[in-house]
This record gives sequence, C-alpha cells and structure tokens, in this order.
Amino acid sequence: MNSDSSPAFIDFEASSLDLIASYPIEVGVCMPDGSLHSWLIRPHVLWQDWSESAETIHGISRARLEQEGTPVGEVARALNRLLPEQIFCDAWTFDSFWLHRLFRAAGETPEFQLESVSMLLNPAQVRQWSGTRQQVIADLGLPVHRAANDALILHKTWERVICQGEAAVQ
Repeated sequence: MNSDSSPAFIDFEASSLDLIASYPIEVGVCMPDGSLHSWLIRPHVLWQDWSESAETIHGISRARLEQEGTPVGEVARALNRLLPEQIFCDAWTFDSFWLHRLFRAAGETPEFQLESVSMLLNPAQVRQWSGTRQQVIADLGLPVHRAANDALILHKTWERVICQGEAAVQ
C-alpha cells in the first residue's frame, strides 16, 4: 500500500466532552506516510471549561497547557499548511466541533475538509473496524487518549481493515 492511496487522520483531546463549553487541548495528525505531528493547545482566554475526569483520562493538566501549549492561531495555521484537502477522524461530531472551535478562536478558516472514517469504508469494513482497532491498540502498546497516538491508531486500523478486504478479494 503506498502513501498516495492512504488518507490522513486527525484526533483531538479536549477539556471535557461538553459540546457547548469544551475546547480542544491537543491535536494530533497522522499523515498518509505514517508521520506524526501534534500540538498541545494553549487555552484561548475565553475557554474556561475544565473536567477533572477528562484530565484523568488524557493526563494533560490545564497548567501544562498554559505553560507549554501553542497559541490557537499558530496551531490553526500549521494545520492549514500541513493537511491535504481531506482528512478523516473517528468521532466526527466531537472532532468537527473542536476543529471549528479552534479555528474560530484563531480567526482562521480550515483549508481542508474533515470527514468521518466511515466514509472510506464499506459495510463489512465498518463491522471489522472496532475489533481491528482494539487489536492495533494491543499490538502497538501505545497509551490511548493522546492525540498523535490516537491518530496513528486510526492510520494503522485503516491499513489493516483495507488489507484484510484486499486479501479476501484475492
């Protein structure tokens, strides 16, 4: 499988799962060639939501974001420079919300389209996705709920699901 046929994947970690008040705190991208990029995002001045239970899951403190995070404008511009015309995620409702919240705070417009990974898959592949993803997580041994790791897991899961489908056809 070559990188020309592989999609790019994106994942966000957020302050909480509240689809009114939450905001992105980390974004990770896995490019078609498997290369990873990620940014901790410094909270915009108007972003106040914070969930202790979410922090327990992703392990990123608000203090760390304020000290080490990249400003929203820099992250948005970097994504626009880096990403192809179309990029894929596995939780479109949440990821599209956080993507647009990031770009709105930055005063930028995304120059790419975010789509659900399910758009790439036929019904049989959709059924294989969850089990294959769990196997990829076990095989990679990476912590989940960090954006770059989760984007890589999407990439590897997609490769396996597509390769399984190609093997079944042969």
